[in-house]
Amino acid sequence: MRRDEMKRLVQKLAQDSHKEFAKVEMKSRFSEMTFNTIMRMISGKRYWGDDCEVEDVEKARKFRQMIKELVPLGGANNPADFLPILRWFDFAHLESRLKSFAKRIDGFLQGLIDEHRNANQRANTMIDHLLSLQESQPEYYTDQIIKGLILVMLLAGTDTSAVTLEWAMSSLLNNPHVLEKAKKEIDTYIGQERLIDEPDISKLPYLQRIVSETLRLHPAAPLLVPHEASDDCTIAGYNVPRGTMVLINAWAIHRDPQVWSDPTCFKPERFEKEGEANKLIPFGLGRRACPGSGLAQRTVGLTLGLLIQCFDWKRASKERIDMREGGGITMPKIIPLEAMCRARHPIIDGLCS
Repeated sequence: MRRDEMKRLVQKLAQDSHKEFAKVEMKSRFSEMTFNTIMRMISGKRYWGDDCEVEDVEKARKFRQMIKELVPLGGANNPADFLPILRWFDFAHLESRLKSFAKRIDGFLQGLIDEHRNANQRANTMIDHLLSLQESQPEYYTDQIIKGLILVMLLAGTDTSAVTLEWAMSSLLNNPHVLEKAKKEIDTYIGQERLIDEPDISKLPYLQRIVSETLRLHPAAPLLVPHEASDDCTIAGYNVPRGTMVLINAWAIHRDPQVWSDPTCFKPERFEKEGEANKLIPFGLGRRACPGSGLAQRTVGLTLGLLIQCFDWKRASKERIDMREGGGITMPKIIPLEAMCRARHPIIDGLCS
């Protein structure tokens, strides 16, 4: 599924830039790829893209609208969490918006579950496997639990990878010498006779360092996932009572000049130093680390490698790409990335034939 969605991304870009450089908007393309990958794993269907590419146009339209609401709401700052008296006022109507959204998303997810439950046979999807477990352990694998797992997959496994890819391409376009070095590595070890595949990533150390440097400067979840102290403890000299919510600012830690040299510069070469990657915490650490880190790194690494292998890239203007950060749980770019790309031959000819 991952390979197929990446291939679709490359083919669409190739159609737009087969003969000469063409301006392409990347944010929506990355979102289409990551959301369709996860939704195919969850339900076996594509919900993003042109109407001709989805099975149920109306359901896909509703899904896309809900996803557009999901990410900003997931990262919304609610002052009433810190000063409960403000709940009487709900200035931003946040709680009412959340309740309305929760009702709609619950109905959509319940519809997905019921559709698979009523199917003639089980398919190889996340929902079908969970429904099989529901038959043997109904007290645990309730519909509510299944809907919660689907929602977590959507929130944590989609926009995070799309945003990381957008930051990575923006950084490469602002640092063309890094892009050229990555291209030479791929041409040397993979060539232009076949597409990069997942097993090849381990043979491309510079590409891996680009991904690491992107995750350092632009962690997809800059405050990680909120934790709760299971017991009274001390953090950086502060007494933290049991039950306190603890937020880890990965963005600040990754830019700490006491930990990193030239912390605000995009320098993949820093990871040539042994042990340097161990200081990264974009996925958290320990037992509560992100269980999707393997999927994320495969998705970002292979997609980035394919884009470098299959296309020539340059900025849409002489000015550097705007790297200002917007609000939200996944820290998007304020200005979505637009770039100029041109298909490289002969690999694209074989892919699109």
